[in-house]
Amino acid sequence: MAIIHDILKQYWGYDAFRPLQENIIQSVLNKKDTLALLPTGGGKSICFQVPAMVMEGVCIVISPLIALMKDQVENLKKRGIEAAAIYSGMTRRMIDITLDNCRFGSVKFLYVSPERIRTEIFIERFRQMKVCMIAVDEAHCISQWGYDFRPPYLQIAKLRELVPAVPIIALTATATEEVRKDIIEKLILREASIFAGSFARENLSYSVFSLEDKERKMVDILQKVPGSSVVYVRSRKRTQDLANWLSRQGIRADYYHAGLTNEERAAKQDNWIKSRTRVMVATNAFGMGIDKPDVRTVIHIDIPANLESYYQEAGRAGRDGKKAYAVALYNDMDLENMKTALEQNYPSIDMLRQVYQAIANYFQVATGGGYLASYDFDFEDFCKTYQLPAQETFYAIKRLEEEGFVQLTEAFNNPSKILFTIDKKGLYEFQVANGMYDPLIKTILRMYGGDIFNNFTMISEKKLADYLQTDSATIERLLLYLHQSNVLIYEKQKNKPQLIFTTVRHEAARLPLDVKQLIWRKNRDEEKLLAAIRYVSENRRCRTLQLLEYFGEYIDTECGICDVCSQKRKSEKPAKTQQYRVQIQQLLNSNAMPVSELIRTLAVSNENEVLEVLQEMIEMNEIQLMDNNYIRKL
Repeated sequence: MAIIHDILKQYWGYDAFRPLQENIIQSVLNKKDTLALLPTGGGKSICFQVPAMVMEGVCIVISPLIALMKDQVENLKKRGIEAAAIYSGMTRRMIDITLDNCRFGSVKFLYVSPERIRTEIFIERFRQMKVCMIAVDEAHCISQWGYDFRPPYLQIAKLRELVPAVPIIALTATATEEVRKDIIEKLILREASIFAGSFARENLSYSVFSLEDKERKMVDILQKVPGSSVVYVRSRKRTQDLANWLSRQGIRADYYHAGLTNEERAAKQDNWIKSRTRVMVATNAFGMGIDKPDVRTVIHIDIPANLESYYQEAGRAGRDGKKAYAVALYNDMDLENMKTALEQNYPSIDMLRQVYQAIANYFQVATGGGYLASYDFDFEDFCKTYQLPAQETFYAIKRLEEEGFVQLTEAFNNPSKILFTIDKKGLYEFQVANGMYDPLIKTILRMYGGDIFNNFTMISEKKLADYLQTDSATIERLLLYLHQSNVLIYEKQKNKPQLIFTTVRHEAARLPLDVKQLIWRKNRDEEKLLAAIRYVSENRRCRTLQLLEYFGEYIDTECGICDVCSQKRKSEKPAKTQQYRVQIQQLLNSNAMPVSELIRTLAVSNENEVLEVLQEMIEMNEIQLMDNNYIRKL
């Protein structure tokens, strides 16, 4: 156990583990399958990263979000720990080199998307690796009860068959009882040790307001509560409109969504983390994996369709342990729109087949072909070409994705990469023979170092252009020539979403859709939506208790700080105040008493409440505070 504390201190700089982390780490080190349920901000990553540093071999981390994978890889590298990632959009050569580095032991953590673990190249190299652990992040995605079901997660159990002695750790922040059982069953966890932290957040006050002018209420909250904030909305357009409106109110605000370029998103995120921007108005693309501890408010202008999403997003407030507020704003029209949106979420079976056929035609993919092929996807042009309604088509693609036929991924967070394919001697000879490329090659080596001969390295065409006093287009043209001359491999950043066929292309008429499953999933989403509506509509029960019960945690003590508890306390105060007045007058009927003795005699749990009553009685000339700190009745 001393070793894990040393590792925690050396690489992460912490003197002690958070609750349950040490128990979870010990379970993994004992090679036991483990399910870790920790709330948002509870430090899940530490639970597999620390034990992996003790164990011999590479830790395979399966994660559903490219942005989250990249963020964790970069964080590990900053700590001097070798890590790599494989995800959609990488070429076979890039994947090949990354897997070889894992195979020969230079990489400690390999992050991989669930879609990639099914590929032949991954399975082949996986067999040759020394694997110490399989970590399944966001494990609720394997559950059909979860809010982000990903069919490829079901392949993890087959991967485990290749390394039966290796432990699996599954981690999630949002799991109902059904989801927990599903995770254990689908991953085939053997005699799993289950560690569940409380979903309660003692410093986080939940509030819900039903009102028409939600924007004005939002400004009122931001003016009353200083500090960083996130405002969640559903549409990309609304992020910009609302951020601009807040700026006109004198509040430093910006907007964020998945449609921005990589450089734009990085700059906006950096400004917010460093508090140059106070409020980030965003879709749910913002927040996952972003560790900013001093967020004071999270405001939902649009209510999520399930409590899992709401709890996770709201939980980004107050990670520093100080008082923070999660506020949900809604009106009756919002609730009706949410019900309508759910219906639109599930297009007809005929529509699914029609859209699938159109996709195959759009990319000219023949029946039986296209497996794991990746294409730039211009959604607007696609709909226009086949005269398809945009909203219904979007949800049809989402359903096809859930059924495991295609995957649509935003590729903005995928910067350009290069790898030299010739050795240093060959490169020198090329520079001598091709003088016009010499300045660029020297600049690349100076800026990115010698590792560029062994690993794909992220580059910035703009930085290279600035250094060489030219423009990005010229740099791209020169790099493309070097690519064509087999001097290096140039993977240019893609600025369009990628659509990937995750199976071979089927005939649309025979597309093996699981109709019963689609109906079941719609019914499940309706249940989740109704639970979210009940949460915002119920104004008589403690908000924290409502959320805890949804996740299967039952306690008797109310939080005391949510809007319901605060209102209850206010309504109870007059009766309690009158009770204190009568008791104080009775005690002072015969003699004066010291304030401390009076409070001790009353035997109250909250001394401040009695002091407030005493002050009021003094101001109303009912009692008198004398110089010796005694109180007497007038």
